[in-house]
Amino acid sequence: MQLRNRRQFERPSIMIIPMIDIMFFLLVFFMMTSLSMVDLHSLGVQLPRASAAQAQPSAPYVVTLKIDGSLWLNGQPVQEKELIASARDQQAQDSAFYVVLCADRGLDYGQVADVLDDLKRAGITRIGLAAEKGDQP
Repeated sequence: MQLRNRRQFERPSIMIIPMIDIMFFLLVFFMMTSLSMVDLHSLGVQLPRASAAQAQPSAPYVVTLKIDGSLWLNGQPVQEKELIASARDQQAQDSAFYVVLCADRGLDYGQVADVLDDLKRAGITRIGLAAEKGDQP
């Protein structure tokens, strides 16, 4: 039986290049995922532009008024009565409740005013209007 000398064995090495590749892949994956989570559920409406628009944290209650006059709540179509009843219930449960209204810039101002008026009559006092940051054309 022949014994090997300990000095003849190679020390194991750690290959760091594949680990760096995996870390970059994970970084890109999480960046792309977080970017997709920022959307306000605006359903492709063309928001008006405002030079003083400010970025706000995402709202849990986003009402979208499309160019055809249809109402959407958080990406789902909704009737106006259901929207108002739901908003009233949410307001009763949460004192910090607020609504963000995303209305298409091509809409008649009267339609936007009607939705705002209905929300005010339901007791919703904190309403924000969504706009894109930029100069008006």
